Amino acid sequence: MIEQDRAGAAFLVLVVAVAIAAPVLNQFVPASSPFHLSTYSLTLIGKYMCYAMLALAVDLIWGYAGILSLGHAAFFALGGYAMGMYLMRQIGPRGVYGDPILPDFMVFLNWQKLPWFWVGFNHFWFALIVIAAVPAALALVFGWFAFRSRVTGVYFSIMTQALSYALMLAFFRNDMGFGGNNGFTDFKDILGFDLHADRTRVVLVVVTAAALAASYLACRAIVASRAGRLFRAIRDAESRARFLGYRVESYKLWVFVFSASLAGIAGALYVPQVGIINPSEFAPINSIEAVIWVAVGGRGTLFGAAMGAVLVNYAKTYFTGALPELWLYALGALFVLVTLFLPRGLVGLGARRRRAVHGAAAPVIWALGSHVGVSLGSKLK
Repeated sequence: MIEQDRAGAAFLVLVVAVAIAAPVLNQFVPASSPFHLSTYSLTLIGKYMCYAMLALAVDLIWGYAGILSLGHAAFFALGGYAMGMYLMRQIGPRGVYGDPILPDFMVFLNWQKLPWFWVGFNHFWFALIVIAAVPAALALVFGWFAFRSRVTGVYFSIMTQALSYALMLAFFRNDMGFGGNNGFTDFKDILGFDLHADRTRVVLVVVTAAALAASYLACRAIVASRAGRLFRAIRDAESRARFLGYRVESYKLWVFVFSASLAGIAGALYVPQVGIINPSEFAPINSIEAVIWVAVGGRGTLFGAAMGAVLVNYAKTYFTGALPELWLYALGALFVLVTLFLPRGLVGLGARRRRAVHGAAAPVIWALGSHVGVSLGSKLK
């Protein structure tokens, strides 16, 4: 626990350093300098931090409560769509068709009026509520039925994957009112600030870093609380925890809803930085990738899961450009190898090395102590 606290503190320091260094290198270092951070790199950093928040959400329920969800991309995408709806309403008459109310895709599809579920998204505060509330509400309904029926293990994973796939198919439909397979794009501004301006991008990265740090602290507070100890008991022996009188279903439902809301917030921060949201974000492969991030970084560590998300996505950015046809095979092989040989991920590998060093040093220290003890004893005689 002490080692995790130290590593968590180092993770927070790293996040703060990124939040300070990225704006400075982008805004104040000239483009001719090798230390200049391009807008493209700035966007990648923001995207990686959003993925790190999603990894925290997955690790909270999988690493500590034993709930393996293969549908968390659905909550991520719902938060992204809520932010996208707000950004689309901000376009107004600047769209291709010049309609002050209807987004371009609705005009193209001959919609006559704005659907009821789009009302209110011209207000930022309303979008913020929906960003957290809609993923939480879906998780509440889905989790209530699943946990009440005591669906666990691989069956729960399959159900969450089916949920994500069903939402993907629904959002692909043009008559759903969410842009069909094209989704939302061509955003102009957020809160009156130009989304294409470098300064706006810098602010988004800083806000994302602050959200990542706050998410880590919130998750850390949960796992360090009494409820966190119960989550670990449920993970290790759910039937025993239920036998002791705990309402296991209620605790699992609560942490599942919180995790879904956290994933929705990550999706909302992702959209204005990437500039697009479409139904492919619901794809089950995205949820599987999130699980891989957690496994690679270190399940049940939080900071390891976040770092795993950053490392895997950085590798994805590099290898999809260098070896695009081999990336998915490499990702699958990475997951298999980590599962077989590094069950606690890269964090576990570091802990294993430290234990090996301490284990090797212990006999030397013991022998040195014995020698000193014998020498002192002989002198005292």
